[in-house]
Amino acid sequence: MEAGRLRHRVTLQKTVTTRDPDTGDTIRTWVDVATVWASVEPLSAREFIASAATQSKVTARIVIRHRAVDHRMRILHRGKIYNIEGVLADPNSGLEYATLACSEGVNDG
Repeated sequence: MEAGRLRHRVTLQKTVTTRDPDTGDTIRTWVDVATVWASVEPLSAREFIASAATQSKVTARIVIRHRAVDHRMRILHRGKIYNIEGVLADPNSGLEYATLACSEGVNDG
């Protein structure tokens, strides 16, 4: 993949659990991990229909440079929240890019 295709700024987030000092309740919040360059592509109509046939929630493909990412994280892009459903390494070295299969919507952690 050419670096020029990574033209969108996205923010990776993960959940952090803390305790409320007054009530002792557990509080889960999202915190920023990194802001990175990415390629954000909605699925084509054909891909969307095919994914619906297999009960998939995936609505977008986001490609970033390789880094530690897992399905418990989420991505913010232009005011939208993308939940990471799966992570695929690049087919050549496995260490250059990561393709993230994402669904759109609020993820409560």
